[in-house]
Amino acid sequence: MIGSWLQGPAQTTRDDEGYPGRRLGLPESGRGSMARFGRRLVALCIDWGLCLLVSSAFFGGDPWATLGVFTVENLLLVGAAGCTAGQCVLGMRVVRVAGGPPSVVQALGRGVLLSLALPALVWDRDQRGLHDRFMGTMLVRTR
Repeated sequence: MIGSWLQGPAQTTRDDEGYPGRRLGLPESGRGSMARFGRRLVALCIDWGLCLLVSSAFFGGDPWATLGVFTVENLLLVGAAGCTAGQCVLGMRVVRVAGGPPSVVQALGRGVLLSLALPALVWDRDQRGLHDRFMGTMLVRTR
């Protein structure tokens, strides 16, 4: 489904047969539902801010170092805990579409693709970015 950029992401990703996550067997809202754009954006800002602090402390705030710290944060935290610091604060978790926590390979692939930005800016009807689609993961609410 292709829409005009004037319609915004909600219009172009609207699933005429339901809500984001319905095709994946998720509830419409609450715990276990697909994490929506606003919540994801705030979590990204929290994570980027934390990575900028670490980068400033150890690498003088170099933008490439900040991106590297962000990638490593995603690999370590998503691989070990299922969520980054920002996602955890906002009640979200990365899970496999097939169920269960993501593998280390999925966390690594997701982190690298997310760092490229483009896959995160393109998403499907279930509001999963290409980084999640490629890795077989999704970001769901935990509360």
